This record gives sequence, C-alpha cells and structure tokens, in this order.
Amino acid sequence: MSDLLTPWELIERRLEAAGQGDFVLALYNPISSVAPGSCRGPGEILLRHRRPETPVGLVTGAYRPGMQARLTTLGDLTTDGVSMETTLIIGNSQTRLG
Repeated sequence: MSDLLTPWELIERRLEAAGQGDFVLALYNPISSVAPGSCRGPGEILLRHRRPETPVGLVTGAYRPGMQARLTTLGDLTTDGVSMETTLIIGNSQTRLG
C-alpha cells in the first residue's frame, strides 16, 4: 500500500470504494519509511463505512522467525508495531471474533 509508486489520492479512492463495497481487505506494506503515518489513513477512510468495533488482524513477519500476530479494532488501529512487513486483515460488516 506504499504511496512511493502509487499516488495517495488513488489509494484513497480505492480504499473508499472497497469500504463502500463492504469487502474484507488484506493490506500488505501498510506503512512506509517515507510516510510513517500512512497506516492510520486506511482506518480513517474505512471508518466512514464500518463500525469502530470492526475486527482488524495484524501479522508482522509472517512465517518468519519472530512472527507477531495480534487483533485490534478499526477504531483502535494505530501504527504501533506496524512495519513494512505487516499485513492488515480488515473485516467487513459481517466479521465477528469467535
């Protein structure tokens, strides 16, 4: 999701459309070293269409030594512990934690 090769305006339009479509989203590389605040942007855009309680899964370093996985909500999503190796899984209106 880095805005190094894709303009942020295009990323924002795509996130808006995905939010309106109520899709479950998987975002890879949600934060760049150039734009470290970029992870919060998707959350703010999707909150226009989803409840703050929407589950979000974060996996950093998947299948690598030191892999980390955690759950949060769209309303509580921050850049803490998020890196270029993090994948976000953002639920839709039907997603529930079991």
